[in-house]
Amino acid sequence: MLLSRPLRYAAHGAAALVVVAGSVGVAHYDKSVDISVDGKPASIHVFGSTVADALAKQGITLGEHDVVVPSAQSAISDGDRISVRYGRKLTVTVDGVTQEYWTTATTVDVRADGAVLSASRSQPLGRQGLALDVTMPKKVTLTADGKTRTITSVSPLVSDLLRDAAVSTAAIDIVEPGLQAPVTDGMNVVVKRVVVKKDTVKKAIDFTTSTTKDSSLYVGTSKTVTSGKKGEKAISRELTYVDGKVTKTKVVSEKVVAKPRNAVVAVGSKARPKAIAPASSPKSSSSTTTTRSAGNTSGAGINLANSGMWDRIAQCESGGNWSINTGNGYYGGLQFDRGSWLA
Repeated sequence: MLLSRPLRYAAHGAAALVVVAGSVGVAHYDKSVDISVDGKPASIHVFGSTVADALAKQGITLGEHDVVVPSAQSAISDGDRISVRYGRKLTVTVDGVTQEYWTTATTVDVRADGAVLSASRSQPLGRQGLALDVTMPKKVTLTADGKTRTITSVSPLVSDLLRDAAVSTAAIDIVEPGLQAPVTDGMNVVVKRVVVKKDTVKKAIDFTTSTTKDSSLYVGTSKTVTSGKKGEKAISRELTYVDGKVTKTKVVSEKVVAKPRNAVVAVGSKARPKAIAPASSPKSSSSTTTTRSAGNTSGAGINLANSGMWDRIAQCESGGNWSINTGNGYYGGLQFDRGSWLA
């Protein structure tokens, strides 16, 4: 079907109007927005109406700890600026105590005079986060080799502190509170020097005494058959010294150098004879001679008529030796002890 020329012009005009109107609509929805992600700027064109639309255009997904300004629900206009900061986990351990922080900062700035950090004080903080160990300076009293001093240390362990203080230790030395103990402010560290020495001492070995019956000796008498003699042994010892003082003695071995000689004593088993009373002399005239022992002032005497009896007793008791001293407490031919003689 053919249209007249005026109608064709009208149709062309309507099409032009549609094109213009469409251009005006596109210009209305297309916005130029500046967006900064962790400080890195970029310019984008977005047809959406909110910050979330702009973020989606850039493929940015916000996490729980991320921050966007203005908020994701805010409307945007041409020329607006959007700032995005990603959250980062910072794990800080100060002298063994650990805490976690979330931050949008991109660098770590730790200000602690004298502290030792496991990372640079201006360490970049990436999105993966950062674990940071901080050791604060501590005052410690150190006693070693007879000297006590106070030092300031950032050593994490006692073993590190001793190394930094140029104090060496042997495996058997005692370190209090221990090489692997964490260093704390105000603590006392004591190093005790341990030395082990060996020596040998001699010790006497006592002898024993045994008895045997002897029928040639009277009951109550005894004589030494074999004299006793102490023996001797050598003792090897291990002595532990702590700061010069013996704290432990350990016997390593013993060796008998000389055996003891045991004593043997003979004990009498022979019964003593009964005492024989002297015969009484008949009363007579002065012809009877009585001899009194010299020095006897009591008037008592010995009738010499019975002297043979006393000799026989002495022969039995002492072999007839009237001046014998056997050394066992009995004296003379009749073997009296002192008490019997005085009685």
